[in-house]
This record gives sequence, C-alpha cells and structure tokens, in this order.
Amino acid sequence: MSKYLQLITRSEENVALSLLILTRNEEKNIGDCLRSVAWAPEIFVVDSESTDRTTEIATSLGAKVFAHPFEGYAAQRNWALKNLPFSNEWVLMLDADERVPSALAAEIAKVIRSNGKGIVGFYLVRRFLFLGRWLRHGGLYPTWLLRLFNWRRVWFEERPVNEHAILNGTAGQLQNPFDHCDNRPLAEWIVKHNRYSDLEAEEYLQEVVGRGFQTAIGARLWGTQAERKRWIKLRLWNQCPLLLRPFLFFFRNYFLKGGFLDGRAGFIYHILWSFWYQFLISAKIIEQRGMVKSGQTPEPARLQALDEFGGSTGKNVKRASTQ
Repeated sequence: MSKYLQLITRSEENVALSLLILTRNEEKNIGDCLRSVAWAPEIFVVDSESTDRTTEIATSLGAKVFAHPFEGYAAQRNWALKNLPFSNEWVLMLDADERVPSALAAEIAKVIRSNGKGIVGFYLVRRFLFLGRWLRHGGLYPTWLLRLFNWRRVWFEERPVNEHAILNGTAGQLQNPFDHCDNRPLAEWIVKHNRYSDLEAEEYLQEVVGRGFQTAIGARLWGTQAERKRWIKLRLWNQCPLLLRPFLFFFRNYFLKGGFLDGRAGFIYHILWSFWYQFLISAKIIEQRGMVKSGQTPEPARLQALDEFGGSTGKNVKRASTQ
C-alpha cells in the first residue's frame, strides 16, 4: 500500500477543489499520485494518447480522463484550462510523478475554505526525491512552483520547456511541501532528459538568436524565484561559453550549493543533471548552429516531441471526449 494513500479527514471533506494532471504513459506513477489526492472531489487527467495502462488506472481510481493530442507542455496546460468543465474555481495542478502528503492536503483545504482571502494563486514548495532520498541541497530545495490557483486567473507562457504560470492577481505561499517521486527506472529518466535537451536547445536559440518569446514572465533579479531564475538565465547563463556551462553548473550545485551533502544519491543526480544533461544541451546547440550555417534547417524540437508523444501538429484540435 502506498504511503501516500490519503484517508479523508474532516478538514478535507467537501473541499471545492479540482485536480489537473497531465499524462503520457505514466502507469508506474499515476496510481500513487491519484491515491495521494483521493480526498479531492473532482480529478481531471488529460492524457496524450498513452499506450500503456495509464488511462485504465486513472479511470479505476475515479478520475475523469480526457484524451488530447500533445501539442507542447504549455499548450497542453492552456488547452486544459480553457476546455475542461471545472466545477470549482480552485485548481491544483500536479504531474503524475508528484504526491500530496497529508499535511499539505490539510493546508490546501484550509486556504480554499477561506477562498484565499483575496489571493488567487499559491506557490507550493517541491521536495525532490531521487533513488529514495530527499535531495535537500544542491539548489533543489526550496523550489517554489505556482500549482494552486483560481483557474480563471492563470495561463502558461508558451515556451518549448521551462514554462511558468502567469497569474493575474496576488500570489501567496503554502508552507508544507509536495513530493516529486518518480517510480520509473533511471533509463527512462535518461530518455526523458534526452528529449528535454532538444527543447532546451531550441529555447536557447530562440532567446539568443531569435526574438525570444512573446508571452513570458518577467525577468527580474529582485522578483519571485521564477523571475530571478529567468533573469539569471537570460543575462548570465545564456552568455556563458557553451562547453564551460556544464562544469560551472556542476561546481555550483555540487560544491557551492552543498549537493555533496546528499550522499550517493546526490552525487549520481548531479553527475546526470548538473553535468551530463547540461553538456548534452550545449552539444545540441552547437550541432544546430552548425546545421544552420551549412544551410540545413533543423526540425524544431517541439515537432519531434509531437512525433514521440503521438501528437498532432495541426492548428485545429477538437475538444476531447471523456473516456
């Protein structure tokens, strides 16, 4: 039995909350995710044409499953916010590899009952688990993400990856963390991040060579955590020599940010994420620049992701039906 199985307590009964979860072949994760939010009265799963048992498991656990071809991460979230028949004003957005512990569930119920007291969105802090260990150092904690919001007051900036929510109104913070805990094997992590590196390279070229992105959060050194990270990325990170970036990122996260304090799991993660993943991004940027110089036109990474996810590249996508 999952340690995240939630028993409905009096504080969580009849909470006016809807859940939104995006999936694609998440049969190893979706069960634990849904069981951790079993107290929520309404759960939507937007599935990008899974070929495993994801939708079967989600339906069996009471979720309303909608099928929608994958068009990109931000586009998928914006489609869901525009088209799903939410019964409640407040939406909690999760990924399939995330869980809501009981302390956070009680805190969410409390703020929703007060209708946010004038606040229309809340940042939640993520606790990242890897190989069974919470990685609390290396720049990974705390990471604040806007996940609880009035769905009429939010949309997502359209980027290939690293998309952030844009909130029309005042935001607050909840104190109890949610957990990122991927049950899939490490080989699938590598496959996923190989795909992400294509999107990261496309994003870099759009920011440095192209015209940037029209809808985007602000880039402010003294703003929110997301705005500060965006400022660092645009003003500093994108200006670093490409092949130097992986070494700098690893040194910063593993040594300066104390990633070494997370033991063997921390070492493995930072070799993979802080070094290998960053090196792969830089190598693909160099590759795509070379293709452009030689007169070739590289296929946009977003379209490659559509092919992998079985998505449609068309502009007109019909409203999905409930399964």
